[in-house]
Amino acid sequence: MELAGLGFDQGAHLLLRRALDRLPPGRRVAVTGTDPALAAHLAVWCRREGHTVEQAPPGDATVRSYVVCGAAGSARAQGAERAGNPLAGQVSERAPLHWGLAARGALVEAGGPEVPFMVTDRDTAWYDLAPRLYRQAAAGQWDPLTAVDWDEPFSLPDGVEAAVVQVMTYLVENEQAALVVPGRLLAQVHPHFREVLQLLAVQAADEARHVEVFTRRALLKGGSMGTSSVGGRASLATLLREPDFSIASFLLSVLGEGSFLNLLAFLERHAPDPVTRRISHLVRQDEARHVAFGLGHLEHRAGVDPGLRGRLRGAVERRHDALVDTAGLNRDVFDALVLLAAGSWDPAAIGRGWRAVGRLQAEMDEGRRHRLSRLGFPDDEAAALSALHTRNFM
Repeated sequence: MELAGLGFDQGAHLLLRRALDRLPPGRRVAVTGTDPALAAHLAVWCRREGHTVEQAPPGDATVRSYVVCGAAGSARAQGAERAGNPLAGQVSERAPLHWGLAARGALVEAGGPEVPFMVTDRDTAWYDLAPRLYRQAAAGQWDPLTAVDWDEPFSLPDGVEAAVVQVMTYLVENEQAALVVPGRLLAQVHPHFREVLQLLAVQAADEARHVEVFTRRALLKGGSMGTSSVGGRASLATLLREPDFSIASFLLSVLGEGSFLNLLAFLERHAPDPVTRRISHLVRQDEARHVAFGLGHLEHRAGVDPGLRGRLRGAVERRHDALVDTAGLNRDVFDALVLLAAGSWDPAAIGRGWRAVGRLQAEMDEGRRHRLSRLGFPDDEAAALSALHTRNFM
């Protein structure tokens, strides 16, 4: 290999490494060059990379040294390992902490710091449809400024705008909890399971967007935000305190956001104006993905962890006991939902609105029982656990 005047302090090692990578261990490369420090730098580099240097015979004036390709190829590769399979979806059963932030499939050098991720087992974090759900989530992103016609004119009957504002205030509060939880869970998961991190990141972005549109709708007509109840905040606080990845996903996505799918369908159906109808529709599409991932992840884990259902049951019961003395759903929110379904203050309309909210609660219960059944709970136990779910819906 002719290096001419190129020294190792100028990139000569790139050419030599390229030549050695093409050779089996034990073969050698003749190195020629005129750089004065070539012999010294070559010896240091080869020692570090796991190769050996042989001096050229005295009669071979053109060759400075011979480099014999090392058996390990490179000292950096000694003790190194592949961080799982680089192909999407083919993940390792466990991601060691010393892999840290290495890309899946990368050659990880031995040594280095351990990064203390809490979720490192495939069965705790993974769901086979995660890559596809991430692609759908990325493709389904929408811009609040262009996806909603904020300037579309409308006027509402007396009190109905105030009802919309109260419901929007309630939704903002709940979506802020739904923003914090996936952000906290994201930091727990080893990045080897990158599609799960990507899904949680998009979920957090979804919730941030929901907070924006619900806030914007609440203030659209120049009014003030509605009320926030102590019971509502206490209910959401229990979500923030749950440290376990799967249980937090269960309480938020399977029970809470699952119930919100019914609420958003109710709002889309009974929306008194086009803006409320549009944002309810858009948000419901996002929330459906969140529920699909949470449910799919827990179905997978329940299949490999027989004790999971007992822990999920215990989490529902603990949350119920913690909230038993709270008032549940903000009465102002309940009354606002009745008025939205009624559409007017006519006594007969109010009666219809009351019955519509009753059907909404029944639909929420039915949806929760169905999702619990998918996780393997018997019908009677699913019904009992659904009845224990917080009266604040989320």
